[in-house]
Amino acid sequence: MDRPLRLISANPVDRLARVVEALLVVASQPLSVEDLAVAANDDTERIETALRLLGERYSGWAFRASREAAEACATLFERPVERGLSGAAMETLAIVAYFGPCTRPDVARIRGVAADSVVAGLVERGLIAESGRDAEAAGAIRYKTTPLFERVFGLESLAALPRLDDLGGEADEIRERLEAVAEKRPA
Repeated sequence: MDRPLRLISANPVDRLARVVEALLVVASQPLSVEDLAVAANDDTERIETALRLLGERYSGWAFRASREAAEACATLFERPVERGLSGAAMETLAIVAYFGPCTRPDVARIRGVAADSVVAGLVERGLIAESGRDAEAAGAIRYKTTPLFERVFGLESLAALPRLDDLGGEADEIRERLEAVAEKRPA
């Protein structure tokens, strides 16, 4: 009688190594040993052992897709994010990209509507992140775009965004709103 194939090893260190491997694969930024320990709910010594095991298996800890796989990766990660973004989310991303770091009240003033749920959704998707607090705005959280935002939209940096002058007719309205908010903020 054939035995069923075991997908998960009985060895606890091997199981932890597979968890660490998965964390490294899905992470949008480099993770420290401490970050891995918190995420895996384990101690740093065992994480280091698991990393050594992975290092023996793979000769390193960075995982990157091959160039041949770029199209498949783009299909899996980029297109669903773009398709799943509402107009409000795209407006909010544009505001944070061009004007960030900025607060939810800043976004609401520019858009003319409340931005709480939109900002929360963009944080959850990893497209924007907290960037400190604004002392002038009662300690409101400031937000900035993330490296994931740049990857999803094919930017090497925010400097690669088109200038507002190059966007055409709607650029004047956007510029006026941004300048109005900028005048209210401390330099």
